[in-house]
Amino acid sequence: MMKQLVSPVLLLILFLQCTRTSGQSSAPAPAPAGPTNITAILEKAGQYTTFIRLLKSTQMDDRINIQLNNSNQGLTIFAPTDNAFSNLKAGTLNSFTDQQKAQLVQFHVVSSFLSTSQFQTVSNPVSTQAGGSNSGDFSLNITTSGNQVNMTSGLTNTSVANTVYTDGQLAVYQIDQVLLPMGVVRPSAPPPETPKPKKAASPSDAPSDSTPASVDSSDATRLCFPRNPPITVSFAVAVAAALHLWL
Repeated sequence: MMKQLVSPVLLLILFLQCTRTSGQSSAPAPAPAGPTNITAILEKAGQYTTFIRLLKSTQMDDRINIQLNNSNQGLTIFAPTDNAFSNLKAGTLNSFTDQQKAQLVQFHVVSSFLSTSQFQTVSNPVSTQAGGSNSGDFSLNITTSGNQVNMTSGLTNTSVANTVYTDGQLAVYQIDQVLLPMGVVRPSAPPPETPKPKKAASPSDAPSDSTPASVDSSDATRLCFPRNPPITVSFAVAVAAALHLWL
């Protein structure tokens, strides 16, 4: 009798449990992660307002997003903070042309994924999307010292301060100085030396030509017109002899 009563109860409990489970499985699944967006990553991290503005004004943000989402190409981005741009000389960014601004952003992008451990074996100069690494215009050299990653453009020396984002395809690293390439900011040549004005000669310093001239003229007189020429003496003797004979 008890077995007959227990069986329907068990069946009812199992039915209710199955109904509850099926109801839970109809809940929406979590939304898949969207495409990689460099500006969204930097906005979430904060303190990259100026770099984001440069990415958008040069349309480098679209180019980076296309490379990340439409290919398997990895990228490494060195993102200067707002304080890094504040450390630039006043008016530096405004003095750049649109092309120079694009080259500045490209100089902060390496066309391959670099993990922190790969910095130790990277070959210098590192090629960036600005190109021209062999000519020296856009040369970026990276060295390591222990866990510290240092880099130089020839004009700027800085180091990786923090890892902002990494997913195996994209790596974003924080740097505290803007990397200024030679191809955009060339050191100004020193001004040519102004020739020193020559000291005006005083009248006392001027050479006197009067004395040599007088000497030369007197010498010429002596040579051309002797004081006692022989012809004059002979003529006087002849006149005296003639007078003597006449008298």
